[in-house]
Amino acid sequence: QVHLVQSGGGLVQAGGSLSLSCAASESDFRINVMGWYRQAPGEQRHLVADITKTGDTDYADFAKGRFTISRDNAKNMVFLQMNNLQPEDTAVYSCNARAFRMGNPEVGFWAQGTQVTVSS
Repeated sequence: QVHLVQSGGGLVQAGGSLSLSCAASESDFRINVMGWYRQAPGEQRHLVADITKTGDTDYADFAKGRFTISRDNAKNMVFLQMNNLQPEDTAVYSCNARAFRMGNPEVGFWAQGTQVTVSS
């Protein structure tokens, strides 16, 4: 199993910033990609950004230019810095890790999720 614990988030006014952190314990799994997803009420979960072990990143269009994902491989941590937040960014944000055991397919793991609320 990969156990993920995330922190950060909360309430901020429009234009403000928040950061999220997620720490992973690998156990007998090896983590490939780590990322952040979000789900607003009544909507599906969407990718915000993800990052590979080598630092390649992928951002959703709404995140480009405002959000920055980073990763500390030594500590198995991933971070999301969110700037210029807007009310439409309000959602539950969840950390995800895709990991594998030798000879087995990749599996996805999720953290508990944290609420980000942006007031206008």
